Amino acid sequence: MVALLTTSPPHYLNEMNLLHQLRDLIEPVLTQLAPDPAKLPDYLGMVKPAANAEHGDYQANFAMPLAKLLGKKPHDVAAEFIAKLPANEVVETPTVAGPGFINFRLKPSFLAQAVQVVASDPRLGVALAALPKTYVIDYSSPNVAKPLHVGHLRSTVIGDAVTRILRCLGHTVVTDNHLGDWGTQFGMLIHGYRNYLDAAAYQADPVRELARLYLHVRSLFKKGDEEDDGGDDPVKKACQEETARLHRGDPDNVALWNQFMPHCLAEIHAIYDRLGILPFDFEHGESFYNPMLPGIVDEMLEKGIAVQSQGAVVFPNAGGKIPSLDEMKKEDPPGLLRKRDGAFTYHTSDLATIRYRVEHFHPDASLYAVDFRQALHFKTLFAQARRWGYDRIELTHISFGSVLGENKKPLSTREGGAIELDTLIDKATELALAKYEESYEDRKAHGHDVPELTDEVKHDIAEVVGIGAMKYADLSQNRTSDYVFSYEKMLATDGNTATYMQYAYARCCAIFRKEKIDPTRYRTSPPAVILKEPAERVLALQLLRFPEAVEAAAAEYYPHLITGYLWDLAKATSVFYENCPVLKAPSAELKESRLVLVDLVGRVIQQALNLLGIKTVERM
Repeated sequence: MVALLTTSPPHYLNEMNLLHQLRDLIEPVLTQLAPDPAKLPDYLGMVKPAANAEHGDYQANFAMPLAKLLGKKPHDVAAEFIAKLPANEVVETPTVAGPGFINFRLKPSFLAQAVQVVASDPRLGVALAALPKTYVIDYSSPNVAKPLHVGHLRSTVIGDAVTRILRCLGHTVVTDNHLGDWGTQFGMLIHGYRNYLDAAAYQADPVRELARLYLHVRSLFKKGDEEDDGGDDPVKKACQEETARLHRGDPDNVALWNQFMPHCLAEIHAIYDRLGILPFDFEHGESFYNPMLPGIVDEMLEKGIAVQSQGAVVFPNAGGKIPSLDEMKKEDPPGLLRKRDGAFTYHTSDLATIRYRVEHFHPDASLYAVDFRQALHFKTLFAQARRWGYDRIELTHISFGSVLGENKKPLSTREGGAIELDTLIDKATELALAKYEESYEDRKAHGHDVPELTDEVKHDIAEVVGIGAMKYADLSQNRTSDYVFSYEKMLATDGNTATYMQYAYARCCAIFRKEKIDPTRYRTSPPAVILKEPAERVLALQLLRFPEAVEAAAAEYYPHLITGYLWDLAKATSVFYENCPVLKAPSAELKESRLVLVDLVGRVIQQALNLLGIKTVERM
């Protein structure tokens, strides 16, 4: 007979986050030992997964700081803690190592019951936040006058992943794509349209012709980028004047802007759909905030938190200083609200954005997934927002590094322009399809039973695999680091890649498909779990750590913590398969137990990949 979980789980299984479980168990004892209750959260934060699994599952080093306060040896404090820890169903008696590290090992019976409970939980043990918050997250934010390119990849996939992770925990997340639809690039487009337009090309493909015009006009600048002061550059000055006219509401310039926008947005949304990016709740561009900008400048002048300087309006830098406009090129310059020519800046529209979001969405936090080069901008912006009165909201710059080519320089085409995302997706899909065909022929040659799939199905699989590979390669990096874009590495079928994780999921599906087993009952009435083999215990522990990974990723806005978790899970699963036959298990009870683990592996992989915006397929 196979034992089923037919009654409510024990009280100690109500919380499925192992780290929470352990800290809840430890807290009453620490309360007795700690002389300063205010330090208790810090001590509990020192309980972490063990660095070396041979020593235990979790470890804590709070005995060291406690020993200093108590005037005792760390080893003695650790021993006293262990003596006071009551008998429980969760951990075996802890041990002390080194100068006072406390090692904890979870009881096999606890792990087995916990896996059985999680198997019947649609959320896979991930609890909703006790205190849900409201977040506004600003990501992607392209200049809509040109196609999405590789420079938008990180902001888009990181922002989408953070959104999914926070929503998974029950937080309200408002996504707002702050479109660059009103800045200098439109002045450049208008100037280019009036002077260099290829009418036939514009008629055939408006977006491509607008992109060509943008690059052509930029190439005519003498030096620097389009945001620099025009100086004696006539083309740059002409573009700045067109921008200023647009901002003043010039009818001809506004008409051209209205003509350009629908073409630009349709192209961008098509790429978002192909990448599997969640629909944005709002797409308020710079134009939306334009009517608000004069009032913001006037208000800040009246409040004395901005000043006139040489015909422009500036506000203090993060340190509170307002150097003259001549010192604007220095390391920590003031913010610029209005230029000499009357045009407003990114600072002005971003301040308007903060006010609008606070008044309409009432967020606890406002997040900006923007690359590291904008760090000074946000430092200055956030300081001014706090002076303005918005000092009760978390304002966070989710900074990230660059996507590099094989030459370790920012990825671009030979002509110097950024590679379009459509091109990257096409190439990734093409290579994924080639790898699939190669794998198919190899498996067929070795006598494996492989299904005959239509070209359409093969292409759909290749697109899922190719796009997943691109996104995972990005998200598996610590976002603050640069990374080298390599199709070969990202499509590898081994190592920490999306392809490997998707294959691991497909393998779980194949095990059930092979014997036509319906996995439903392993989720509704899961059999008892047996953890006799070391590989079974390691896999069970790793499956139960999924909630920890999700919470850790949300706490620091680090999607790579989920990919790191997936890699550990994949390695544990591989060892499990090597040592623990599933369909040919030595007993019916063991087969059922192992099928629970296999089904849970597939579900956790699928859910974790979904949090990263990556799809799975049941056959690869």
